[in-house]
Amino acid sequence: MSALSPDHLSLAPLGAGDLIDRAVRLYRRHLFVLIRTAAPPVIVAAAGWIVFSIFFQRVFTTSDTDALLYYIVLSTVAFGVMTLGYLFTLVVMGGATRTLVAHLLRNDPVTARATYAAVRARFWGLLGASIVVFFWLGISLSVTWGLAYMMALIIGFAVLLTGLVATWLAVIIAIIGVLIVMVAAPWVFFFIAGRVAYVPQVMLVEGKGVFDSFGRSFSLARGNVRRLMAMTLFTTFATYSALMILLFPLSFYAWLSGISVLNPAQWPAWYAVAYSVIGPLSSILLTPVWMLGLSLLYVDERVRHEGYDIELMAARQLGELPDVNVSSPLGTALSSIVGKQPPPAPQTTRPSNNILNLS
Repeated sequence: MSALSPDHLSLAPLGAGDLIDRAVRLYRRHLFVLIRTAAPPVIVAAAGWIVFSIFFQRVFTTSDTDALLYYIVLSTVAFGVMTLGYLFTLVVMGGATRTLVAHLLRNDPVTARATYAAVRARFWGLLGASIVVFFWLGISLSVTWGLAYMMALIIGFAVLLTGLVATWLAVIIAIIGVLIVMVAAPWVFFFIAGRVAYVPQVMLVEGKGVFDSFGRSFSLARGNVRRLMAMTLFTTFATYSALMILLFPLSFYAWLSGISVLNPAQWPAWYAVAYSVIGPLSSILLTPVWMLGLSLLYVDERVRHEGYDIELMAARQLGELPDVNVSSPLGTALSSIVGKQPPPAPQTTRPSNNILNLS
């Protein structure tokens, strides 16, 4: 943790392992604060997911037309609430980055109040940017699936042709093709999706508008695919590990009670609710690691491209640059999120002929 303290800023760019290590160390140091910070958006998403999982299952089991319409409407509303929770997570992520930078710059305490105060200052802009980011992620996923489908067709055609010659050769081509798809598809997704990885961070740390933040994120996201993939894989693996640890005793108890855990249509209400709660609970525990990882990745991109670590140290020693409205790659280390006050109105009274203004 000393390398993350304001007095010991690292001058070297961080690799994927270093980013994960520092995110985990920050998480351990500020465990309960970060959980309180990440809990509200995750709870909103969890509430939507619980209602969605319960009523969406009943869509396929009910025979009443009126009940079917009722379940479809509730499932749609629950899905919307769940989506809002994920949008809120992106919004809070920007505030968490600002809190981290303020901690590095001025040794400000890492608190949930500071994060949400920053979020409130730019909430509507962050919400609009998060919606655009969601659409961008959807486009990235569609492109990835399309590319994977085309590659699968080509590999399948090659396997059919080689299978007419030698079966062992077809098996080898099939294995190699599957491995290529498994590597290429995630790389393409993160290459496209990573372009907008820093939009909330740019808005709250650099004080830019929504469209400028997208352009800024595109310029910062050069060469971040490998580290972004590593951070995502680590967080996903840790989340599912926590999920399995929490799910095992619940499933074991349900099995002892005679419940078929492999048939969701036969789950009782208490087990469906408990099963739906476990996933969000693991997300509450691990979402702060994802937030910290993206925050550190944003800071590291600026260190790599702009010498941001030197800028932070200079700001600590000499004071921050004046927050003037000037477009420059070397702006303030941490911009003000409070709107600039308008200049004072010109004086309308006639100046006195008495220079000293003496009566």
